[in-house]
Amino acid sequence: MTAHDHHNHGHSAASGGCSGHTPKADDLATANSDDVTECLVMAGTPVIKSQAEAAGLYRDYEGERYWFCCAACGPLFDANPQQYVNVV
Repeated sequence: MTAHDHHNHGHSAASGGCSGHTPKADDLATANSDDVTECLVMAGTPVIKSQAEAAGLYRDYEGERYWFCCAACGPLFDANPQQYVNVV
């Protein structure tokens, strides 16, 4: 089991995804497309940048800002940023 598998244990998109912090469908529908990104740690999980920033769910790394879907993703990113920023 990887750290990410452990992080995702017991969570699914049906239950709200990563610790229930994925944006609400209504919020995603009304968000400016420039304000929406994908969590690097929980691939495929949408993140509204402004909400993530308000909650402190981001990191600045090598001149770029990266946003996360929940508080558990930041420490995983911190442990090995290159694992996530080099994913294409």
